[in-house]
Amino acid sequence: MDSELQLIKQLQNSNTKSKAFNTLVELYKERLYWHIRHIVKSHDDSDDVLQNTFVKVFRNINKFKGDSKLYSWMYRIATNEALSFLNKKNKFKFISSEKYKEFMLNKLTEDIYFDGESIHLNLQKAILELPDKQQLVFNMKYFQEMKYKEISEILETTEGALKASYHHAVKKIETFMKQKLNH
Repeated sequence: MDSELQLIKQLQNSNTKSKAFNTLVELYKERLYWHIRHIVKSHDDSDDVLQNTFVKVFRNINKFKGDSKLYSWMYRIATNEALSFLNKKNKFKFISSEKYKEFMLNKLTEDIYFDGESIHLNLQKAILELPDKQQLVFNMKYFQEMKYKEISEILETTEGALKASYHHAVKKIETFMKQKLNH
């Protein structure tokens, strides 16, 4: 905690901001990348959103009040940037969210990180079938192993609501995966 407070002070000081920001990027770029990647699915899009996230963090660090952990604040920015990115992409392409999900499923099967029959690919397909909030909660809890308290700070919702969302997401994913195994 002391190191986080020290980093925040350095980020908010114009003489040490650049060096401290480089440290911040090194500390959080991988975790934020995978958080964003689970939302937008594409590597290239994730890189773009990550860059936008860090630009916003850099521009707004002086507004950070310390009401939450620094990384919770950055995750909130990354989440909002990723969701905004998806909304802009949907509007730009004038497609429904169902068509977009279908488009993303096709992109997943073309992604070099997934083999067409892998369990991980089927898991990603199942996650894409979830409502947006359940996707977020599932990804943060399952892949990033975040605690409900941390997710609550980032998404600004109650822990009880998050537990319910996660429970529903898990049940839907289990159903999806069982159907895949039976075919």
